[in-house]
Amino acid sequence: MRILVLGLVIVMLASLFSGLFFLYKDKSGGDRMVKALTVRIGIAIVIFLILMSSYYFGWVPREGL
Repeated sequence: MRILVLGLVIVMLASLFSGLFFLYKDKSGGDRMVKALTVRIGIAIVIFLILMSSYYFGWVPREGL
C-alpha cells in the first residue's frame, strides 16, 4: 500500500511540475497546463479514496502508513 501511494504522489508531483513548465513555456495559448493540473487533481482524489478505503477495510493500521 505504501508503494502504491508513494508512486501516485510522485506522479502527482510530476504532473504539477509539467503544469508549471507549460505555464512558462507554452506561448501558443494551449490548454496543456490545464490538462496537467486536472490530472493532478484527479490523482489527489484517487489517493484520498485509496487511503479512506484502506483504512475502512483495515489494510492501513491506525498508526498510519
